[in-house]
Amino acid sequence: MTLTIRPKTTVKLRAAAHCPSHSLAEVSIRDLSFVIDEPTERGGTNLGPTPTDTAIAALVGCTNVIGHKCASKLGINIGHLDISTTCEFDRRGVTLEEEIDIPFSKISLSIETSEAVSTDDLEKLATEVAKFCPLSKLFRQAGTVITEEWTTKQS
Repeated sequence: MTLTIRPKTTVKLRAAAHCPSHSLAEVSIRDLSFVIDEPTERGGTNLGPTPTDTAIAALVGCTNVIGHKCASKLGINIGHLDISTTCEFDRRGVTLEEEIDIPFSKISLSIETSEAVSTDDLEKLATEVAKFCPLSKLFRQAGTVITEEWTTKQS
């Protein structure tokens, strides 16, 4: 008799935070701790990225993880990735000026592989990453326009 173990398809993600001030959140996830804070010019202590910076950083991290998973699935050697991003963020919501439906209006990602990859393989990879990256999907479904420029190391 062969026993098949299937991983759970849905899991609970948990986070907890102690917030000793209006801007500082000391966050715990699994066995990790980090802080989210505001810069000093906004009354914070600048001990960590802002909540909105953290959201963009999460997209970068997710693009990296899912990019490598998709590359492996496709049999593409991408080496490592260098990812940079710019985001057009409408601050009127966080300043309480007015409610903003799409605060992150546009995000541009530049993703470069350290290994030479053909244009066709880069296009396949970009398509797969867009299908499977949960943070990318979260932003897109919220109305954010995401543009990605996938490039490869020049050989």
